[in-house]
Amino acid sequence: MTLRLGLVDSGVSAAQAEYVYTSMTADTISDPLGHGTAVCEIILYYTPNIRLYNAQVFDASGVTTAANVAAAIDWLVAEKVDLINLSLGLAHDRRILADACARALEAGIILIAASPAQGAPVYPSSYAGVIRATGDARCDVGEISFLNSKQADFGGCPRGLTQMVAGIGGASMGTAHISGQVAGFLQGGGAHQGVREWLVSQAKYVHNEHRTG
Repeated sequence: MTLRLGLVDSGVSAAQAEYVYTSMTADTISDPLGHGTAVCEIILYYTPNIRLYNAQVFDASGVTTAANVAAAIDWLVAEKVDLINLSLGLAHDRRILADACARALEAGIILIAASPAQGAPVYPSSYAGVIRATGDARCDVGEISFLNSKQADFGGCPRGLTQMVAGIGGASMGTAHISGQVAGFLQGGGAHQGVREWLVSQAKYVHNEHRTG
């Protein structure tokens, strides 16, 4: 199967545009922030042969809204993607965003969203059914931690690959690493309903103390 992955972010670089199957808006521009570029690079590292659906929601100042993110999710639902990466977190719960996530989950789409390692909850990661991912300093590229904590379900490598942009790292990069590995699992024939169990089975670190295998 050809995996369809939705990227809700600041866009992709001109060099990555060849991997984009389609974009949400016709006036999409090359990533002005570098954030989406770094996230995209990570995902493509794990699964280069996917259909990438580009939903550019941040402006050049790095600002977005719940309405923008909700519209992106609804567009990706209409495009029938398998997985949506949301390396972002909004401070306030908004009904429009909650409803969009609910529609995506009802459609069988996997949502993986960033959650900070500490601090107040953010959205959409705090909505039921969304896989909460963060950055875990113990994890290298390709490694997963099963946290099952108040803050997050899973942790991944908190660093980018070659796209090292100042101020970009932590939960957003960890989310991309988790999404990339999940995409690989699905592309290899893994079942959507088995994603959480697969992530647990792959974890090198369990909770905050234990190392497996």
